[in-house]
Amino acid sequence: MSLQIANAFVRQYETEIHNAYQRMGSKLRDTVRSKKNVQAASTVFQKMGKGSASTKARHAQVPVMNVEHSNVEVFLKDYYAGEWLDKLDEFKAGSDERGALINAGAYALGRKTDELIIEALNAAPAPIAAGAAGLTKAKVLDAFERLGGKDVPDDGERYAVVGWAQWSDLLDIQEFANADYIGEDELPWNGSQAKRWLGTLWIPHSGLTKTGVNRRCHWFHKSAIGHASGHEVKSDVTWHGDRASYFVSNMMSQGAAIIDPDGVVSIECQE
Repeated sequence: MSLQIANAFVRQYETEIHNAYQRMGSKLRDTVRSKKNVQAASTVFQKMGKGSASTKARHAQVPVMNVEHSNVEVFLKDYYAGEWLDKLDEFKAGSDERGALINAGAYALGRKTDELIIEALNAAPAPIAAGAAGLTKAKVLDAFERLGGKDVPDDGERYAVVGWAQWSDLLDIQEFANADYIGEDELPWNGSQAKRWLGTLWIPHSGLTKTGVNRRCHWFHKSAIGHASGHEVKSDVTWHGDRASYFVSNMMSQGAAIIDPDGVVSIECQE
């Protein structure tokens, strides 16, 4: 009977950690090109160049575009987050030890997922200079023009991730904050700080790279960054009788890389 109870505990815990990871973990995973169930140490994301159209003489052969093909290899690494869970803590009034541990593990794994994606974004070309200002309207329009100049699709899959100081800067821009400019349908989502502007979903994030006083923000298309997962979030729960505790080991195998540097514009902002 005790073994069956332990198995039920393991299954319940694993379900809860996975749900918590989806709900409260990574903020950026759904903003990039993702490949799941990679059964190898690395995987390849294909990249296709641009084609061009031309005329042909009557009865002549149709010209070939010779579209350039290339690929980017993403290597996966294993990550772990473990902790002890005392059996009697489960029964103490006013203490949800398992719930707290589930959230802690989910946050740790989610931060690591976002960290991998941010590292990939940092591999983009040199950012728009910080100057002596935060995220200004001029910087936003400069980045907007650069994306357009590189023919980055305006198809609803553009994302901008900024620091919280830059989010405050955006709230001082009328075109971003005022519903008269963006419409009620583009106002912040219920329960989260995110909103759509200039055909882009803007997301505040606390984990962006900061060097000195400069925070590096990114505006990118979903297809420009690749994220691979060989092993989704899993948990191994082992009972240790000598400690009267469970040892909970949360683990995952993931990696990320930039696929198309033209699809990313970085902006440095002072804060």
